[in-house]
Amino acid sequence: MPGPRPGPRTGARPRPRTGAGRPRAGRRLPRPRLTGLGGGLFAVVAMVLAAGIDWLIFDASMVGYGALFLPAAAATALWVRPADLITAPIAVPIAFAVGAWFIAEGGSGGFGAQVMGLVTALSLNAGWLYAGTLVAALIVIVRKAVLVGRRRVAGPPVPQRRLG
Repeated sequence: MPGPRPGPRTGARPRPRTGAGRPRAGRRLPRPRLTGLGGGLFAVVAMVLAAGIDWLIFDASMVGYGALFLPAAAATALWVRPADLITAPIAVPIAFAVGAWFIAEGGSGGFGAQVMGLVTALSLNAGWLYAGTLVAALIVIVRKAVLVGRRRVAGPPVPQRRLG
């Protein structure tokens, strides 16, 4: 009775290899696929955490907050799934405003003073807001162009005949 044949089994997936036959060592960023809502929630949570970090380390400096906003905007645009690409440039500025609420100076004047502090913070730091939104929009445009290019290379889908 012959033993099992050496070599790869049928149905087994080959391990991805790079370089001189070594398996990939996780050099890439994680590639989660967030829905539009998930991407928006990710951006909001990231910016609230960024506001907390900024408040603790930089004493509520909007420059520090803006610098933390740029990678959050890029991550949101990179991690949203292809079907929901348009939501990233929309969710990112909303997340910026939600996080800015926590570090905007409103004093102890109540809700109206807090809203006025937020409006002031947003108007004085519009450059960071525009830059992060532009980063997200450019990433989305490039990702969409790559998807369209792949579809053109693959050709038109083959129509299936219906039975019955």
